[in-house]
Amino acid sequence: MAKLCVNIDHVATVRQARRIDEPDPLQAAIDAQKAGAAGITVHLREDRRHIQDHDLRRLKGVAERLNLEMAATDEMVGIALETTPCMAMLVPEGRLEITTEGGLDVAGNRQHLADVVRRLNDGGIPVSAFIDAEPEQVAAAAECGFAVCEIHTGPWAHAHASGDDPAIEAALETVAAAGRAVLAAGMRFNAGHALNYRNVAPVAALDGLDELHIGHSIVSRSIFTGFGAAVAEMHAIISHAGANH
Repeated sequence: MAKLCVNIDHVATVRQARRIDEPDPLQAAIDAQKAGAAGITVHLREDRRHIQDHDLRRLKGVAERLNLEMAATDEMVGIALETTPCMAMLVPEGRLEITTEGGLDVAGNRQHLADVVRRLNDGGIPVSAFIDAEPEQVAAAAECGFAVCEIHTGPWAHAHASGDDPAIEAALETVAAAGRAVLAAGMRFNAGHALNYRNVAPVAALDGLDELHIGHSIVSRSIFTGFGAAVAEMHAIISHAGANH
């Protein structure tokens, strides 16, 4: 059964709109874990648009499993080595993007990414690659020494929203095939991006899936239900999908 890791970036987004101390991502992490989350995920961006450096230090003390999304830069490697999260996930990052727009091009940056993975591994941090569901990216991730691949589920979410059954079936199989390739290469299979309460169940039921990283939809739902209830609802959907697979 896949584990739910809750991304709390957008709790910090609301806080940063006023640059004060509420809502507090630390409280979100505590409430998420009480509601069934197995881990907490944050993305420390270069422009610090939501999560701040001090959030990492505080979260390290309360998160049972802290996953740090980060660009493959010297600055972020240094921060990761200092804070020692349970996992570092390398993602592409553009200053002008609203959110991550696609997977990391591991195949086109093998040498640099292999060096970043080695440096993080030497510091005791396993590394995940956020990649598109493409065979060449999976193969390159294995070659670079990544322990985990998180498959980008944005195309699945787009297909699901279209209501086009053939497109939905094809998109799910694309994610599933990438997951099989990840597992065959000896890496762990995670998934995430644009997953919500309507589209998560088929992904959660995929064979071999270890973790789902979900944030925006949970934070959005929490406005109306409260954070703990929003996490519990997502956790229940994922658990039901896994149990009935």
